[in-house]
Amino acid sequence: MKNILTIALLVLGTTVFAQNKNAQAKLEVDGVCLMCKSRIEKACYGTKGVKSANWDVKTHELKLFYDERKISLDSIKKNILAVGHDLKDLKATDEAYASVHPCCRYRDVEVVDDHKTEKE
Repeated sequence: MKNILTIALLVLGTTVFAQNKNAQAKLEVDGVCLMCKSRIEKACYGTKGVKSANWDVKTHELKLFYDERKISLDSIKKNILAVGHDLKDLKATDEAYASVHPCCRYRDVEVVDDHKTEKE
């Protein structure tokens, strides 16, 4: 009986702490152009454990594949914020936002409108 209880606890403990080496996530990240795409994806790839990062200019959706054993989603988010891009629920600091190229100022309505005109 002790052996069965010990095995059950070991299996339960392993299951609770297991981390996915092929975790997936989708994030909404603000940006307006291909320079933004490059900057966002580079911030992700600069994070050890990120296997794939693809940001869509039109939808603002970032699709990630990463190894949870090496990196957390929160760490990836911090790196995106550090290069000046807002997430749906988090804002980059004013200093980080000021570092993006003037044509990438997604908080500026005029810049966003200019990029909409280019796409049409």
